[in-house]
Amino acid sequence: MSKLSIRDLPLKGQRVFLRVDFNVPLDDSGAITDETRIRASLPTLRYALERGARLILASHLGRPKGRPDPRMSLRPVAQRLGELLGRPVAFAADCVGPEAEQAGAALSDGAAVLLENLRFHPEEEKNDAEFARRLAALADVYVNDAFGSAHRAHASTEGITHWLRPCAAGLLMEKELEYLGKAVENPARPYVAIVGGAKVSDKIDLLRNLLKLADTVLVGGAMAYTFLKAQGIEVGRSRVEEDKLNLANELLRSAAEQNKALCLPVDHVVADRFDASASPEIVKGAAIPAGRLGLDIGPATRSRYAQEIARAQTVVWNGPMGVFEMPPFAEGTLAIARAVAASPALSIVGGGDSVAAVNQAGVADRITHVSTGGGASLEFLSGMKLPGVEALTDRP
Repeated sequence: MSKLSIRDLPLKGQRVFLRVDFNVPLDDSGAITDETRIRASLPTLRYALERGARLILASHLGRPKGRPDPRMSLRPVAQRLGELLGRPVAFAADCVGPEAEQAGAALSDGAAVLLENLRFHPEEEKNDAEFARRLAALADVYVNDAFGSAHRAHASTEGITHWLRPCAAGLLMEKELEYLGKAVENPARPYVAIVGGAKVSDKIDLLRNLLKLADTVLVGGAMAYTFLKAQGIEVGRSRVEEDKLNLANELLRSAAEQNKALCLPVDHVVADRFDASASPEIVKGAAIPAGRLGLDIGPATRSRYAQEIARAQTVVWNGPMGVFEMPPFAEGTLAIARAVAASPALSIVGGGDSVAAVNQAGVADRITHVSTGGGASLEFLSGMKLPGVEALTDRP
């Protein structure tokens, strides 16, 4: 990794501003309903605390629109974090100002405090320089372990680095950069990329970059119908981005010119309406009858895609193959999850639905790397620079 790591820092007695991703779902009572992101941060926290760091933890939660909202307080997270770490984690009712300053000053070696939601202040998302300076004043060094927010140039991910040095990656950030880096720099081949989701427009940069990097791109989800229609294939009432047909043709031409395989579904699971109670029907062939809409890839496509995945040495997957949230139309996505898990390849899965699919299929532990950052991993694989990564100190 080209960036400084927390492993490179002397931590004992240092006040470490550690940007974490504790953007976890809470129910109406304030209870955490999924603590995956908290658990993902534990290796970095334990590493720092065991070496005598004084941790000042900062995160956002939800979209409180720049003002305090008790429904999005991080207080329950501080309590749960203490239970997971087996030591108390203090809580400061603000992320700047006297309370945050006092909480930071009161820390002893190997102790931690969690600041209140950064987004209770509008200056966080505006990357306000003075707000960033006030955050920086709480600490001696900066560590970013929130890969899921690394594509945002906010005060706590980018602005603060102008006021604090050195700035290093946490262990989770380091792991993300290591594995995603393998997908864009010197990947083992054959390299198969799987791209799904509803819209071509959401994945234009990803598709263009993966056509440069990968040998084969497997397309699923509603975006496939835009590609099929661009080729003059009937898609019934399936979702199509009419204004992206030329773009789809451009991407198909680009694949052909680069001698890359851009694979589209050869059969479909369809229904007469977009509804979980609709009866699924299998259409053998690429064309979808009038009055029907495609909602998942069919069995022949699953088999064909699985064969491509089985011979790969690198697999990257972003986006579902169908309307994964509706059980009758989830099998295509689950089949891909199982195929990726069975492959001997280095496998990287990113994006909420793809991650949910490997968890639902019970194969997450057989994926080389499951990314914690949906938008961040998408932008990284699209060839974009991530502000939260670029801002970190380069290794000497």
